[in-house]
Amino acid sequence: MTILKTKQPAFHITGEKGWINDPNGLIFFKGKYHVFYQHNPYDVQWGPMHWGHVVSEDLTHWEYLPYALTPCDEFDSFGCFSGSAIEYDGKLWLLYTGVVENQGGETFRQLQCLAESEDGITFKKHGVVIGEDKLPAEYEPWNFRDPKVWRYNDYFWCVVAAKKRDGRGRILLFKSKDLFDWEFVSDLLNKDSDGTMIECPDLNQELGYMLSCEQFQPKEEGHFNVHTSRWHIGKLDYESGEFKEKTRGTMDYGFDFYAPQTIAGANVVIGWLNMWDRTIPSAKYGFTGMLTVPRKVEVKGDRLYQTPIVKTKSGVEKIVDRLLEDNVKKGVITIKAKGLTDFSLKFREKGENYTELCLENNKWVFNRSRSGEEIKGVETDSDSLNGIRRMPCSKSEEKTLTIVMDEFSVEIFEDGNVLSSTIYPPEDATKLTLSVKADHCVYLVEEVE
Repeated sequence: MTILKTKQPAFHITGEKGWINDPNGLIFFKGKYHVFYQHNPYDVQWGPMHWGHVVSEDLTHWEYLPYALTPCDEFDSFGCFSGSAIEYDGKLWLLYTGVVENQGGETFRQLQCLAESEDGITFKKHGVVIGEDKLPAEYEPWNFRDPKVWRYNDYFWCVVAAKKRDGRGRILLFKSKDLFDWEFVSDLLNKDSDGTMIECPDLNQELGYMLSCEQFQPKEEGHFNVHTSRWHIGKLDYESGEFKEKTRGTMDYGFDFYAPQTIAGANVVIGWLNMWDRTIPSAKYGFTGMLTVPRKVEVKGDRLYQTPIVKTKSGVEKIVDRLLEDNVKKGVITIKAKGLTDFSLKFREKGENYTELCLENNKWVFNRSRSGEEIKGVETDSDSLNGIRRMPCSKSEEKTLTIVMDEFSVEIFEDGNVLSSTIYPPEDATKLTLSVKADHCVYLVEEVE
């Protein structure tokens, strides 16, 4: 299939053309940030997974490099699925899931494979390092994927998503002395996930959190995506192999967020700014899927806090006296309000089309029902059918909203929480209307450099 990319976001990562999903192998290596991602360069639908590759010096401007991994060997012929990266002995190593068709039993096998690079551009594959023989018999070898690797106390460690036979999702822990010979350690949480399968586990031992994604999870109070991403605050006990969870929460309250991964060497997270089982209107422009802007992550008390990292030009603050009108299509909007009692923001507005953010019952209510092109998902709850997502609002007297807007997306940050969603308004929809009741309110727009 011949693909021509006719439009793209200004500062969010996409493939040069075609489909992308999970970010993979995020790492700072030889003076640059490397981001790999699941990529089908031949179609705007999910297909044979390659590892696309971009690099940046500032986490805002990205340069495309050649594909790092292609599905061309006997151990990854069906696809080079998600994984992670680590620097060791001056080299960049990728640990990823190779998928092959199986001649007996279930249709596929998912195997953990290794590749290395001297320059961070050209990779040599070493084949399977965690195969079916290393997986305990009670887990399904056709649901065994997404290794996240790190080093601690002279060992390499990795967590891998798995599924128990006749059960649900699990996270398994392995260790190795040399990246080649691995041994099973434990079932990290030792209990089934809420959803049918867990994906993309990510453990940050420095800050003390773990990330995971659940497929086909049950509905939660006030927030519902069929597939969702979570944070877990806690610590890994390396002796027992148990992750001792203190608290857990929702990684993103929007429609479109999945598969977050921490950059090795930096407390920064990037996720997929789309969602499974949802239509993606950008396919007609020659690309499907994009990644979020990088987010600085911190653990404060029992919560994970996220703030955006975007390189911008300085702007001029405006005082808001009840009503402000502007024209904004792309950039970073900051709204600071003291004593806020009423809030309504309409943006990307033209005629009957607009996207809206309001404050109702101490929650931010996002509504994309009139944003533009229709986006359909599999969720059937009232909020989803009406284009609505809700995010907690801080109880602080002074609130700061940061809204990152690009051609086809919006990411809303407040008090460490985030709500991310795609939108497809008319191209010339730029009007913005802000209505507030507050003791004091200022508004700032900064262009992305």
